[in-house]
Amino acid sequence: MHYIGLMSGTSVDGIDAALVSLSAGSRPVLVATHAHPIAAATRGEIQALMRDGPNEIERLGELDMALGELFAEAANAVIKKAGLANKNIRAIGSHGQTLRHRPRAAHPFTLQIGNPSVIAERTGITTVADFRARDMAAGGQGAPLVPAFHHQMFHSSRRNRAIINIGGIANVTCLPADASQPVMGFDTGPGNTLLDRWIGHHHARAHDEAGQWAASGRAAQELLGELLADPYFTASPPKSTGREHFNMEWLQTHLKKLATPPSAADVQATLIQLTAQTIAQAIRGFLPQTQEAYVCGGGAHNRELMSALAGNMSGMTVATTDALGMSPDWVEAAAFAWLAHQTLEGMPGNLPSVTGARRPVILGGIYKA
Repeated sequence: MHYIGLMSGTSVDGIDAALVSLSAGSRPVLVATHAHPIAAATRGEIQALMRDGPNEIERLGELDMALGELFAEAANAVIKKAGLANKNIRAIGSHGQTLRHRPRAAHPFTLQIGNPSVIAERTGITTVADFRARDMAAGGQGAPLVPAFHHQMFHSSRRNRAIINIGGIANVTCLPADASQPVMGFDTGPGNTLLDRWIGHHHARAHDEAGQWAASGRAAQELLGELLADPYFTASPPKSTGREHFNMEWLQTHLKKLATPPSAADVQATLIQLTAQTIAQAIRGFLPQTQEAYVCGGGAHNRELMSALAGNMSGMTVATTDALGMSPDWVEAAAFAWLAHQTLEGMPGNLPSVTGARRPVILGGIYKA
C-alpha cells in the first residue's frame, strides 16, 4: 500500500512530501520524495502568526486554507514524480504547520494548520491530520510523535541506538536493544532554529551552509554557560518545546547579560555547541550505554554541527540515517505516512513512555476522499 507523508517544520523552509510503500511485516520503503517551496511572503505570514499579534483569527483562517492548497500541491507533485495515479494512494498523513505548542498551559493545546479538508478535496485522497491533539487529550505532550516510527524503522536487537532529529527543534529517541526496556524520546531544545534566525539577522541568509559561518568563530564560554542554565535542559521528560520558548528574544535576553558581547560569528559557534551539548547530555542521561547515534533532519547537512556532536559523544558511532537505509531529509515526512497507516488500521501511533500520555491512542482525524 502507498501512503504520503507531508511535513513542514519549525524552520518553515518548505513542505517535505514522502511517498512510502508499506507492506505487512516489512519496513517502510521510500518510493518518491518532493520538496515543495513556501513563498517568502507566505513564510513571513507563518512566522508572524507564531507570535502574538493583531487580528489573529482572521489571518489564521486565511492562512489555514492557503496552506491546505500548498500541502495538496506537494502531495500531487510527489505522486507525479512516482509515476502513479492518485487512486493508487491509500491515504495522506499531514502533520501541518505548527503555530503554537503549549503543553504546559492551564489547558494544554497544540495548533497545526494546513486545512486537511482542502488536501482531501484537491487530491481525492483520504487525509489524516491533527495527530498531536489526541495524545494531549490522553494527558500527553502531543510531541514528539516520530519516536514510534523510529522504533519501527531503526530498532536493533543487538545495539543500543539513539536517533537524533535536528530540525528547528532537536529531539532524540533512545532505542534500547533490550525490548523489555522502554523507548524514550523528547525534545532536547534548539536544533537549527536559532542558527537560522541568527544568520538571517546578520547576513539575510536562510541557513548557515554546512556550518561555514559558525566554523569561522569560536564558542563563547560565558554565553554558552548562560544558555545552558535554562531550566528546560535539566527538566525531566516527558517534555516538548518550540519557538515559543527558544527564539531570538530568548537569545537576545541572554546576550544582554554579558559585559562584553561576543562577535556575531562567535555567537553562531556558541549556538552550534548549545545544540550539540544538549543533545549529548540528553542521550547520556537516558541511555548512557548508547553505542550508535544516527542523525536525521536538516542538521545532518551541517558539517560543523555533526563534528560538534561527534566531539561531545566520544565512544559512540555518529552518522546519519543514510547508514540505516533512509535519507536524513525524509525521515519525518515518512513518519507521518506511517502514522496515517496506523490510524486507518485502528492502531495507536503514540508511545506513552515518550509523550507521557496515560495510554496508547489512535491519533488524528480522518478526512475521507
